[in-house]
Amino acid sequence: MQLPDKHEETTTKAFAGLRVLDFSTTIAGPHCARMLADMGAEVIKIETDGGETMRTRPPLRNGCSTVFGQLNVGKKSVVLDLKSEDGREAVRRLVATSDILVENFRPGVMHRLRLDYDSLRPLNPKLIYCSISGYGQSGPSAELPAYAPVIHAASGYDMAHLAYQPGRIRPDYCGIYHADVVTGTYGFGAIASALYQRTLTGQGQHIDVSMLETMLTLTVLEVQNSQFAVKPRPMFGPTETASGYVMITVASEKTFQGLMGVIGRPEWISDARFSTYAARRDNWAELMDGVEAWSRQHPTDACLVALGAAGVPASAYRTVSEALADPQLAHRQALSSVEDGGGSFQVLNLPFRMSGADTAPAATMAVLGEHTDELREEIGFADATRIPSGKTAATN
Repeated sequence: MQLPDKHEETTTKAFAGLRVLDFSTTIAGPHCARMLADMGAEVIKIETDGGETMRTRPPLRNGCSTVFGQLNVGKKSVVLDLKSEDGREAVRRLVATSDILVENFRPGVMHRLRLDYDSLRPLNPKLIYCSISGYGQSGPSAELPAYAPVIHAASGYDMAHLAYQPGRIRPDYCGIYHADVVTGTYGFGAIASALYQRTLTGQGQHIDVSMLETMLTLTVLEVQNSQFAVKPRPMFGPTETASGYVMITVASEKTFQGLMGVIGRPEWISDARFSTYAARRDNWAELMDGVEAWSRQHPTDACLVALGAAGVPASAYRTVSEALADPQLAHRQALSSVEDGGGSFQVLNLPFRMSGADTAPAATMAVLGEHTDELREEIGFADATRIPSGKTAATN
């Protein structure tokens, strides 16, 4: 079944009616909770009176961070001092009416605050409590400080990547935080699974998500290669054209045959050097030299037209700006406009569409502490009693 291209008629939210307490900061936890918000959950972000770290990250307009907005659009904002008994009591009262809690403090912090799963479970046995950390909630590395670049190095990911860079001996710099984004996504999936299990058992549970193990899931081939002796496999890389570079992948006999037709080497289909996958592995450099001898004679656009016509997967190397301008993303409505105190900016939508549910994000950002009074009134604090604000315990 083909899903409809547009969903203007769909207003149902798959997680409508769920309440989430979001104690997380930086990227992994906020990304997880933002996905829950896009799916319709009421996400209450608990912050200090100064706001969480990402509020100060550029790009900034009128003091408002679009990176923070990308990670936190659609959430309510409540300011609490978790070091105070009044602040902790406010959390306990909110827990009683919540379905999910997300936190990415260093293991032990929530226990010291008496806001850990075991302390809160008696207040709400149906609570799904998701802890995201660098190495997991227990074990010899559990309390080590961890950020994505450290986890990239610790997981073997960086050295595995380096092994595919001929002539390189120094690992690459870390600019894109895969560990954060993928860990947050795994957290989202685990929460969705726990919600389904709760419909069967009536009980919540504690979810323990490890960034280290998350990064290892990206090294599917390398995990197996580390256990057994294997020949180096072909590496897909930039193929030079007359005006730049293209990425070409040959993953099946059909695409190999199509590529040979494009480069004018149909006889190589039966050539003993290339006729089988195993032979191509052994002679990969020679094969790609032949491909590049063709591609260097044509500009990038012409190469892509010819490759596309033959069904060979290929792309130019694009910047993020160029990728965002792709008409395919416009067709998919992959971006939404969000308003905050600095104006409007674009955020990425969830990368999936559902025929029976709306997955679009909210259109506005909450101001720091905007919902504190509303939630204070709901949980029964007297008007004269303020839920104190202040700085909370250190995170990862």
